[in-house]
Amino acid sequence: MTATPPLPGPPGEVETIDSSRAPEPPSARASHELIHPPEPLELLVDEFLTWLAVDRGRSVNTVAAYRRDLTVFQRFVHGQGMLLGEASPAVIDAHLDALASAGVRPASVVRALAAIRGVYRFAVDELHLPVDPTASVRGPRAPDRLPKALTEDEVACLLDSVAPTDPLGRRDRAILEVLYGTGMRVGELVGLRTGDLGSETGLVRVLGKGRKERLVPLGGLAAWALGDWLGPSGRPQLVPARWARSHDADAVFLNARGGRLTRQGVWDVIGRRASAAGLGSAVHPHVLRHSCATHMLGRGADIRVVQELLGHVSVATTQLYTKVTVEHLRRAYEQAHPRAGGAPRQ
Repeated sequence: MTATPPLPGPPGEVETIDSSRAPEPPSARASHELIHPPEPLELLVDEFLTWLAVDRGRSVNTVAAYRRDLTVFQRFVHGQGMLLGEASPAVIDAHLDALASAGVRPASVVRALAAIRGVYRFAVDELHLPVDPTASVRGPRAPDRLPKALTEDEVACLLDSVAPTDPLGRRDRAILEVLYGTGMRVGELVGLRTGDLGSETGLVRVLGKGRKERLVPLGGLAAWALGDWLGPSGRPQLVPARWARSHDADAVFLNARGGRLTRQGVWDVIGRRASAAGLGSAVHPHVLRHSCATHMLGRGADIRVVQELLGHVSVATTQLYTKVTVEHLRRAYEQAHPRAGGAPRQ
């Protein structure tokens, strides 16, 4: 069996999985009673993915990743001479082991299990599948890995290195200023429409994960850079005589050909600009998001404010994401606790 071809996207987001390297799984029939749903489970995969997108509001990228994961899993199961409805916990464990042996990152293996678990639970509800074979499967724990934040001086070096002397320079400066100034995700940035910009309020409407909207303040430097890009010498210079796609007409950020800038395009812009500034090629959009949150916390911002800014559902995610330093916790304690001072007077 040949390797699943890699799809275009930012480095590290899509991993090639060679199913031919998978170990032979234990016999499903020896450890698990075969399941025979009323119709092949394979027919339910597309319906499950549609349900994720429409009913659960999952992003296009999430649904695409789940589709790839389920395609690889389906090939593995079929390679054992089974249908999806006949897969046992042992077969699913063997598939996860095969992914790990092929060098797939633990976080991606966890996501693959989430996709597999999701489709079987969906089948239990929709096809009345008598047994969920994933119920007893325990996958690896995803490591708490976050990108390293740049220092404030490094961010300043990156931003100041981009001279807004031509349309692309103005666009790139605006991209960097907005990403760092707001902590937006790259998908949120490329999804911005001109109608999302509140010039009078200083707020930007952002469509985040699960299609949840939030209002994000735009700082002075980010507002200046964005205004420069939207002015006569910026975005209008890239507007085509005729839009290839009608929905590109209100895109805030355009590529050199006049279409909506893609996530990959933003990755390329940041990597190229960071390399030119002497920061290496490992700087990417999430590094700027992480730097924004870390610098705000380091300067005393309330973690609930940072949570709202980043669009996190749980403050626990913000605490993990921003890696609050021991020094910041100590300073906050000494400033806020009434009995954090020295010894009592005698």
